[in-house]
Amino acid sequence: MTESASPRTSTPRITVLGVQPGDPPFRLVEIDGEVVRAAVSITDVLFTAAAAGITVHDPSFVVTVRADGPLVEAG
Repeated sequence: MTESASPRTSTPRITVLGVQPGDPPFRLVEIDGEVVRAAVSITDVLFTAAAAGITVHDPSFVVTVRADGPLVEAG
C-alpha cells in the first residue's frame, strides 16, 4: 500500500476552537471547515460528529485549537 492510498486525510474533519466566554463557557465545533454548533463537553463534540455521519474511533482525528481551557465532560 502506498501513502496515496491511505484512508487518512491531511486536514482534520473536526476542529474544536478555543474557549468562548459564556455561562457555561463553550467551544465552537467545525466540521469540514464549517461551524456547526457550540459544545460544552466532549460528548457534545461526539454527538455532533455522529449527526454529520462521522464515527470517531481515534481522538487524534479531532483537533483542538488553542487549548486554553478544558473541554469538560458533563456529569
